[in-house]
Amino acid sequence: MLQHVVFLDRDGVINRDSPDYIKNWSEFEFIPESIAAIRFLTLSGFTSIVITNQSAVGRKITSAEDVGHIHAMMQKCLKAEGCEIRDIFLCPHRPEEGCDCRKPKPGMILSAQQKYDIDLGTSCMVGDNAGDIECARNAGCRYAVLVKSGNSSAAQEILAEKHIVPDYVADNLYEAAKWIVGEVRYDE
Repeated sequence: MLQHVVFLDRDGVINRDSPDYIKNWSEFEFIPESIAAIRFLTLSGFTSIVITNQSAVGRKITSAEDVGHIHAMMQKCLKAEGCEIRDIFLCPHRPEEGCDCRKPKPGMILSAQQKYDIDLGTSCMVGDNAGDIECARNAGCRYAVLVKSGNSSAAQEILAEKHIVPDYVADNLYEAAKWIVGEVRYDE
């Protein structure tokens, strides 16, 4: 059974988000310290898996091939820096389609759990919006961390209205990674 998995949202956590979507590699920009954070998680024995809503595909704003190219290039850059992302799960659907994979539904995490036999009781989800934190709770992840590097101000209001509290609020993925490594080691 795979333990200590960190599920990472992509846009707003690993790379800068855009209201116009990230449609191709030229629009992709790593957030400062996100590479160092993933390297730190990797070197600390954690498995990172990206869980990302990509409705731009369903909206026909970009193609599945373009998103695949973004992910291949992201993986190449991360690998060159000593990072490992085990897998990437994405939901290409629009919100109104009502699929089971779009966060806050837990479909992507549950698919990853089945594929890798993940112990969700030792896993964590890191995201920048309310749907990420809700997804972690819906899937049964042990921890949910909200980062301020994306859409966190709106997320905090939505979560407060729903009485959902993240386990930690971090400025960015690097701060989140330090908390996760310390918390999980302390928790064992």
